Amino acid sequence: MHRILGQPKAIATLTAGLRSGRVHHAWIFAGPRGVGKFTTALELAGILLDPAGENRDPRGETASLIETGTHPDLHVIRKELALYSGDAALRARKLLNIPIGVLREHMIGGDVGGKFIEAPAYKTPVLGHGKVFVVDEAELIDQTGQNALLKTLEEPPPRTYIILITNRPQRLLPTVHSRCQHAAFVPLDDETMARWFETAGLEVDGEQQAWITSYCGGSPGMAQLAARYGFHGWQKTLDPMLESLQRGRFPAQMGETMAALIEAFAVAWVKEHDNASKDAANKDGARFLLSMLAAYARDKLADAVREDSEPAGWPAVIDLVGAAEQQLHANVNLKLVLENLVAQWAQTTSVAV
Repeated sequence: MHRILGQPKAIATLTAGLRSGRVHHAWIFAGPRGVGKFTTALELAGILLDPAGENRDPRGETASLIETGTHPDLHVIRKELALYSGDAALRARKLLNIPIGVLREHMIGGDVGGKFIEAPAYKTPVLGHGKVFVVDEAELIDQTGQNALLKTLEEPPPRTYIILITNRPQRLLPTVHSRCQHAAFVPLDDETMARWFETAGLEVDGEQQAWITSYCGGSPGMAQLAARYGFHGWQKTLDPMLESLQRGRFPAQMGETMAALIEAFAVAWVKEHDNASKDAANKDGARFLLSMLAAYARDKLADAVREDSEPAGWPAVIDLVGAAEQQLHANVNLKLVLENLVAQWAQTTSVAV
């Protein structure tokens, strides 16, 4: 697993299973976004699907098929697969979760729109060596879908492996957790991130790199997103309004400005990604912006601790941002969430001031 950067504990767990010849059939890869979970899943799939195992040729046929996304026994399941469903109702859905119909069509089988689907998990491998199913953003499977997945997680056919990738493992049912082995992925440390920046080829200046390093929290994936979509520019745009909040003043335009930044991100994302959902991109953009605000508040709180001064309401602000994230998950209107956040933030800091 030479391509994986900075995940010694997770790699040690997986390597021990490979070398013992007893790799568990169901895994949860959990950890922050952008720290290598999906890359590791593909690397593991390459070993499991190659007759040579760990001794495989990294330039061989199996590796090439996986690299190009054409290996017939590697099944990557994402919410976007609903667009290609044989069921019109699934095709018409907003791409905000992984519906049970997608799981039935691409893994567990069953009735989809009145048509019975034979379970891909129980079919004979095309190339004869095994099958790997990787479910990206597994937390988007609803409770019904997770319950339907349990039997396959517990008793898949021989040489069939399932990897659930998630940055919100708490949204997976305890019964799902109990049927899986766990590999924990963590943020990269500063030294490893510095090495990553040296080879990443990001077109950023020193100020931007310093800000991105602080913002991304040890996630190369988030660093790439921040550079690609100008998150440092978001911070610069919001800085005057955040300073107003810090002085206990209400910046009336802040909610609208944040909504416009998120909208611009979503439009760019959909333009650059085939079959991307605008609704999902809006939610992602909002999460990125809220994480930026949380990082800002944590930095201010850390400054107060270092200076041995009053925290000036920053713990309460961090809680407000967390509440906004929960509201977003509950599908509360985005603009209302943002406006409410700014109003409560202003009230909190005005009391502190």
